[in-house]
Amino acid sequence: MLINRNALLALSVIIGLTGSLAAHATNGYFAHGYGTKNKGLAGGGSALPQDAMIAATNPAGMVWVGNRMDLGAALFSPRREYTVTGDTTPDAPPSFDLIVENVESDSNYFLIPHFARNWMLDASSAAGLTVYGNGGMNTDYPSSAGGGMGTYYGAMAGGKAGAGVDLSQLFVSATYARKINDTSSWGISAITAYQRFKATGLAAFAPYSSDATKLTDNGYDYSLGFGARLGWQAEVNPGTTLAASYQTKMTMGEFDKYAGLFAEQGGFDIPATWTLGLAHDFAAAGTVTFDVQTIYYGDVKSIANPLLPNLGASQLGNNDGAGFGYENMTAYKLGYQWSTTPDWIWRAGYSRGAQPIPTSEVLFNILAPAIMEQHITGGFTKITDAGSEFNFAAMYSPRSSVTGPNPLSGSPPDQNIKLQMTEFELEASWSRKF
Repeated sequence: MLINRNALLALSVIIGLTGSLAAHATNGYFAHGYGTKNKGLAGGGSALPQDAMIAATNPAGMVWVGNRMDLGAALFSPRREYTVTGDTTPDAPPSFDLIVENVESDSNYFLIPHFARNWMLDASSAAGLTVYGNGGMNTDYPSSAGGGMGTYYGAMAGGKAGAGVDLSQLFVSATYARKINDTSSWGISAITAYQRFKATGLAAFAPYSSDATKLTDNGYDYSLGFGARLGWQAEVNPGTTLAASYQTKMTMGEFDKYAGLFAEQGGFDIPATWTLGLAHDFAAAGTVTFDVQTIYYGDVKSIANPLLPNLGASQLGNNDGAGFGYENMTAYKLGYQWSTTPDWIWRAGYSRGAQPIPTSEVLFNILAPAIMEQHITGGFTKITDAGSEFNFAAMYSPRSSVTGPNPLSGSPPDQNIKLQMTEFELEASWSRKF
């Protein structure tokens, strides 16, 4: 299998832009979809392979898309804020009252590129390379919060004032797919994952950390890990295709600079996911897709462990240390695709899922308010010539919120925290068939 010059150039651009991969918090901190066509269907289409980005959802689809390259980027805009209400008089330690105020996060625009290339080895098998990003725990609250001491009083504790975290994930997926017969296939992807993370403004949590020198304000740290994705699809009736895929939990290297923040001395593994999909072709009336995806956040301690009682019983960074309290999340994705002319293909979609943050976990999740529940999407493909396409997708996620007590504001708690978030995304890509 030879990688041509165009593919190498595209891959170099993607890797060079990994610093831009951030804040893609739509289903928890997973993206609502991967690839422009998939995103136009609200992240659905695991049973409707249309480009080489299908490997990020269901590798079995690669054998149906032919020789092609897909290159694109999304402009993603999350709007995050929190509001503290209740008692304005700070209680004596060990209480952790926040300033009663409304604070919006800065850094509202992010560029998220992707690249995919598929090679047909013969009429029944294919190999591909897919590069894409994930992220979500990204916030950048101003130093003016907390009366000038920061959201969590980082400056008062001797550290940086502005609180926030920045998580980026890059996935490089090598895929092999093969037809079982004329209507079904299977596929497998070997995935290499690369993570980048930093945290600031958390110095006031030092009394709760197993190693305060590795809690906050240490710049970026990096980790590497590996996993796999398995996929299957089959046309079970004329026009009706079913699909299933599973991505393994990915064991990542520790963030050593943040061994006093994340459970298991800096552990931050990537959770497993299941996806089930259906596509039905109504011929001239178009195609309907329906997908169900479950993300197993509950299997990763640094993500799933609750703040309390762990914050007292097992300090930040310990094997059972406090975390963000995320629960498993299931999203339902409905899409519709139709053509108005042979050169114009249109898409619309809607997805919904219960966000993964319980009301008891709002204090720590000021840092990671991944609370979106709905996505409304649309898009199109314009075939520009016999081998090229231009694709576009737009996403709007209406304002979502979760309100709960500040558990460290007294006994009983006398403050409430409301997390709010809204998202917008525009994505464009160019595809070339060979």
